[in-house]
Amino acid sequence: MATISPVEYARSFDPKVRDVLPEAARRCPGFARRLEAAGLTADDLVDVGVLDRLPVLTKDELLELQQDDPPFAGMVADDARIRRVFQSPGPLYEAELDVDDPWRWAPALEAAGFGAGDLVLNAFGYHLSPAGAMFEQAALAIGARVVPGGVGNLDLQVQACRDLEVTAYIGLPSYLKALMEKAEEEGASLALERAFVTAEPLPPSLRSWLMERVPVVRQGYGTAETGNLGYEGERMDGLYVPADALVQICDLTTGEAVHDDREGQVVVTVFDDAAPVVRFGTGDLSAWATDEDDGPTPRIRGWLGRVGDAVKVRGMFLHPRQVAAAMDPIEGVQAYRFVIDRAEHRDVLRCEVVADAGANGDELSAAAHDRIQNSLRFNAKVELVDSIPDGDPVVDIRRWD
Repeated sequence: MATISPVEYARSFDPKVRDVLPEAARRCPGFARRLEAAGLTADDLVDVGVLDRLPVLTKDELLELQQDDPPFAGMVADDARIRRVFQSPGPLYEAELDVDDPWRWAPALEAAGFGAGDLVLNAFGYHLSPAGAMFEQAALAIGARVVPGGVGNLDLQVQACRDLEVTAYIGLPSYLKALMEKAEEEGASLALERAFVTAEPLPPSLRSWLMERVPVVRQGYGTAETGNLGYEGERMDGLYVPADALVQICDLTTGEAVHDDREGQVVVTVFDDAAPVVRFGTGDLSAWATDEDDGPTPRIRGWLGRVGDAVKVRGMFLHPRQVAAAMDPIEGVQAYRFVIDRAEHRDVLRCEVVADAGANGDELSAAAHDRIQNSLRFNAKVELVDSIPDGDPVVDIRRWD
């Protein structure tokens, strides 16, 4: 199979722009308002090139739109068949449509060797955020059976993997490492043959450690708003973009799609006339891989950083705006900052706090810990310090070597 260029890939979506998006504008007033603000009409939607005229929609902008027009900012049709509604940090609400594999991860699992014979431990969370449900739907779509493990209860998950002879894993790479370490501590022999990991970087050292214990370890890339945006094949060099959603790399200044190897923001369009996601900016940086390849679609080079201030921790984004909303109401806090580090291939989140004079340190630490856990959904160690350097409220000191 000849290499498919990013230009050819983009043009393959011309029919969907013409056939799906005008109907989406008719059914979804929020999308129609975006077109109008950009000086476009549904009749202008004739090919992918027109999409460059529509400004990229950021997550913060989508959050504001949802707050002004709850719950979905008019981006979901009133008559859409919705199976679940999820809440991501923000809070941002995502509708899961009542269709097979709504987040489109089945091709990624199949590329990793998952199939109907597998019993899969799904170690993504099943509460509020969509990761657990989205991967369960993908596994079911290819005929696999699922153990809904979620996050936590390592002892029970090791026992289930051993007793049920679980053959495959889906979840964070750091959690897979913790699972294998727990099994080794208990002398348990697990039969895992393959793993699909995402939501965290997979540095070579961690992949090597995992593949000494699990023969096939592949990674993918996606978001809660858009589902599957890329996955590894046998080559394990870059991520094949999906054939059923348009992934673009866009210039950070103009927002226009680029097709060479320049870095830009990953921007996504999911074609569904009941719940269109059009020109959504993930905030992630990537670039097209331009070397020869015979894969099904072009490849992006993976995650190369963030456009804005948000930082991904344990698979979820932590944004300074969210930090301020959580911490500013706490009485007795003079200053604070969040520090993200990495230990044993796991993210470690620490909140440093400077207390007001006369504040009770133990009570303040407990209040901050509870507030972080309840408002930000992170378990962070709270440390009282004498001073905090000037700078950003979220500091990332992780190394990925």
